[in-house]
Amino acid sequence: MTTSRTRVLLHPDFTVGTVDRRLFGSFVEHLGRAVYTGIHEPGHPASDEHGFRRDVADLTRELGVTTVRYPGGNFVSNYRWEDAVGPVEQRKPFLDLAWRTVEPNLVGTDEFLQWAEREGIEPMMAVNLGTRGVEEAVALLEYCNGEAGTRWADLRIANGREEPYGVKLWCLGNEMDGPWQIGHKDAHEYGRLARNTGAAMKLVDPTIELVVCGSSSMQMETFGAWERTVLEHTYDVVDHVSMHAYYEEVDGDRASFLGSGTAMDRFIERVVASADAVGAQRRSDKKITVSFDEWNVWYLTTRFPGEENLPIQRDAPRIIEDVYSGLDAVVVGDLLVTLLNHADRVPVACLAQLVNVIAPIMTEPGGEAWRQPTFHPFATTARLAHGEALDLRVSTPAITTAAHGDVPSVTAAATLADGALALFLTNRSAEPVEVELAHLGASLDVAEGWTMTADHEAAVAGPEHARKVAAEHWGAFDVATRVATGDGTTTTVTLAPESWTALSGTLASPK
Repeated sequence: MTTSRTRVLLHPDFTVGTVDRRLFGSFVEHLGRAVYTGIHEPGHPASDEHGFRRDVADLTRELGVTTVRYPGGNFVSNYRWEDAVGPVEQRKPFLDLAWRTVEPNLVGTDEFLQWAEREGIEPMMAVNLGTRGVEEAVALLEYCNGEAGTRWADLRIANGREEPYGVKLWCLGNEMDGPWQIGHKDAHEYGRLARNTGAAMKLVDPTIELVVCGSSSMQMETFGAWERTVLEHTYDVVDHVSMHAYYEEVDGDRASFLGSGTAMDRFIERVVASADAVGAQRRSDKKITVSFDEWNVWYLTTRFPGEENLPIQRDAPRIIEDVYSGLDAVVVGDLLVTLLNHADRVPVACLAQLVNVIAPIMTEPGGEAWRQPTFHPFATTARLAHGEALDLRVSTPAITTAAHGDVPSVTAAATLADGALALFLTNRSAEPVEVELAHLGASLDVAEGWTMTADHEAAVAGPEHARKVAAEHWGAFDVATRVATGDGTTTTVTLAPESWTALSGTLASPK
């Protein structure tokens, strides 16, 4: 029995913007087992001739990942990229200060970029603006994108790669507002460095897109002022401003956790407002967009001791290997709803991370690879969401939460591509909900549906529990049991309590 009713107004003529395929990106950092025994494990039964795990690559394709950010993350701020190119046997290990781990340098720029190329993934490279600067960033860009006849391009060729990689997306450092960052800088110092670095990089390759560091979270004391100051320095050089946000259930506050998508929505709106204010002050017609290049569920305050408390380790230690539940998966699905609803200003986003480290894919060294519950809403959204994001109007009761105040009990996003409709709905409430889809005379037909429901048990490490959650809380459903057609202008969908639902079908304007 349903206890509340929600109305969603949708029409093919009302749109937000085009869904950029880079919205379904991910992140591989030299952290824990993300690289070693994650994507790369020579000698594994599933590894290819390059030492990369084929089973992980297959799951990455199934996940629908389009873009991967590399090599960090905090790691990049003390990284010397040139130490990890050339013959592997001549490379020297170094102590990564960010994660207090001995980095063997077995995988570097060439190995990553060639892996991405083989898998059809667009690379998103980050440069070190913590301990390094303009010269080193320009050298890396020349190494990746330069034509023969210059120092760094010729080094790439000598290392076995004749053709330029053509990397288009570049991050100007990482989380430079954070005191934890190696080489942390204030907004003016970083803004000047980012402007000078970006300008020099665009002299090497004017076709690249640059991402400048925004705030590491909305909770930073400098939030807002950081964006304003940094963009005042860099507005004419950069294309995107970064956003990072992680969400978790704290002290059993389930309602606030389920409302995390509203916090993300407010964060995006505030960053966009900050960017537009700088543009208005400059009387500029240019619009800075958002690269939301770190987002996920991460139990940061309850499961992670902090970088400074990590012992110095080697051999790909197990760090930040969060295990996810059905509840976590519902929240991930809802965060994707928020990203789709900002398709006009968020062309790039990266689920952090891809493998083992707060990731949808897990592996065992020498063993199998498997899907965490969060894998399913991401893969489904990446597969279905194409074309234009529709501008929906949602009327729904509010839920009062301790962390976010009032949040909508139901959220919705939809995309339309040549008449093919994908509709995503989250029920944040603890009761079933009937959703009336009002399509204003447009013809709506729902063909397939999938639902993830939240669980009430603690997540357990290992593939067995992940498969149990998928079997009990995730799957396709018979649309005839939950979708009812009304008078030709409305369709009703019943949502399970605390659930995320995806529907596919068609939507056509009235003739």
